[in-house]
Amino acid sequence: MKQMTATELQDYLATGVSAVKIDVREAHELQNGMIEGAQHIPMQTIPEQILNIEQHKNDPIVLICRSGMRSDQVGQYLEQSGFTDVINLVGGMNAWAKDIDTTMNVY
Repeated sequence: MKQMTATELQDYLATGVSAVKIDVREAHELQNGMIEGAQHIPMQTIPEQILNIEQHKNDPIVLICRSGMRSDQVGQYLEQSGFTDVINLVGGMNAWAKDIDTTMNVY
């Protein structure tokens, strides 16, 4: 699994790559902001939702949570399930809010 800082991820996404962005936080956390284009699939529902994202097994998948810990766990699960291009946002949305979009809340 690749680990990218907020700045590295922003630069990567700016290249126009067609990455699937999955926010694995709980619904109440989304009020603090989301990365544009991210889809919300809470961590606990990933196993039951895997068929819905399986079509992206070989596409870049960016995983997002608050601090990068839950998304890292989901990334390990996806890799074990055969996903080949998994990216974890190191520091999660708190890093994104601090380094990229300062209008978002750090929590």
